Parts: sequence; C-alpha cells; structure tokens
Amino acid sequence: MNKTALALCMAALSFPVCAEVQLDQPKGGWRRGETGERYTQEVNYPAASVNTPRSVSTTALISGHIAGMPKNRSAGEPATLIVNGTAMPLRVEEDGSFSRPYAFGRGSNSIEVRAPDNGPRKRVQFYDTATTKKQARLRVVLSWDSDGTDLDLHVVTPNGEHAWYGQRVIAGGGALDVDVTTGYGPEIFSSPAPEKGLYLVYVNYYGSGSGVKDLTTAQVAIISNENTPDEKRQVFQVPMRRAGDLTLINSFVYP
Repeated sequence: MNKTALALCMAALSFPVCAEVQLDQPKGGWRRGETGERYTQEVNYPAASVNTPRSVSTTALISGHIAGMPKNRSAGEPATLIVNGTAMPLRVEEDGSFSRPYAFGRGSNSIEVRAPDNGPRKRVQFYDTATTKKQARLRVVLSWDSDGTDLDLHVVTPNGEHAWYGQRVIAGGGALDVDVTTGYGPEIFSSPAPEKGLYLVYVNYYGSGSGVKDLTTAQVAIISNENTPDEKRQVFQVPMRRAGDLTLINSFVYP
C-alpha cells in the first residue's frame, strides 16, 4: 500500500482495516539457521527498552513494521506475537517498528504478528534445516498485560542453578534472553539440554512507574520438546498485585 492509498484509507476507515503488518524477519520457506546464534542481551542493569542486541543473527530475529498505526494510540500499546502457538505481547515503537531476538529450533516454525486492537495480521511459516543447531527442549515464557511495569522471570533448575536478570546464562546451558523493564515482556528462558528433575518458576514484581496501575496479570507458558510429537505446553495466568511480590507460579518435572 503506497502513502497516498494509506492516507485515503486512514481517512475513510478504521485502523484495523487500513494498517498493514510487514514481517522483515523471518522469511517464509526453507532456510539453514546459523550455528551459535546470539540472542541473549548483554548483562547490565537496568536494561534498555530496545529488546534486540547488536549484531544479532538474522536467523535469530523477529522484526518488521506495522504501517498506519494511529498517532493517538496508547503509548507502548503492544501487538500480539504468536510463535509456534504461544501468544505473547510484542512491543511496537512509535514509528510502528518492532524487533526482538528469538532462538528458533530446527524444523517447522510458525510466526504470526497481529496489530493492536484486533487489527490486521501477518503469518509466515519456515523450515530450518540446520541439523547441527541446538534446539530449545525447554522454554519458559513470561509476559504481562501492562505498560510501565517491570516483572522478572526466575527459573531454578533441579541442581539449584538460578537463572534471572543478574545471571542470565547458567552453567547447565540454559539462558534468559532479555530483561524487559518497560512493560509487557516477553522474557524467555530456554535450554537445549535441560536437566531431568524438578524446576521452580517464580515471577517477581520488581516495580512500576508513577501513575501506573499496581495490578498486572502475569502469563507464564511452559513448553517442553517444542515442535516434536512429545511437545507439552502449559499456560498459567496469575495476578500480581503490588511491587515487591514474589510468586511461585509453578513447579514441574522435566521430562
């Protein structure tokens, strides 16, 4: 849609009809992912609002643009990102751009981006043929429903290792990708070779900005053996009522 057509559309119709979702990465079709893809954020705190680290591989990236975003939309109002069936908020910048790293597994992957307010959507499917690529056998995905708030994901492994924003990469090979401090998330813990045994998943309500509502709802999705016949998926929604709350969301045994 060119600029003239878009202007006429915006003048005559509502945002959900007129907007366009463009996905720059990933592309649909067949591809070979890169070994050793970097998708974790540099360890420093507080984290920047930009979710994508520099020099991230294009095969470990979700990026694009939503054209025709209304100028009077709520600040930071998220789009919806759905990766292999897991829905999570996706922050959209004022210019309509979005970008975040993601560690895709080999095999078939589906990605859908839906504009805010039940707007238009774009979906792509691709197949990663990299046989030597490490694949996340366990993912824990935290997202939440309010802007200007900071929730933190904590995962404790069977041998007592603790993945959190102060120690994103643990000795067992698991990693927390980014520390989102500005609202919505998502924050994702993933491990290519998770230890067998009991895991604990906590969410800490670190804080909220001035004038931001205290109550926010955290969503945690636990996915094991993604994109295999043995895939298991659990989704939990828990109200977080005030800054300082530390809540045990779930304990589970892998595999």
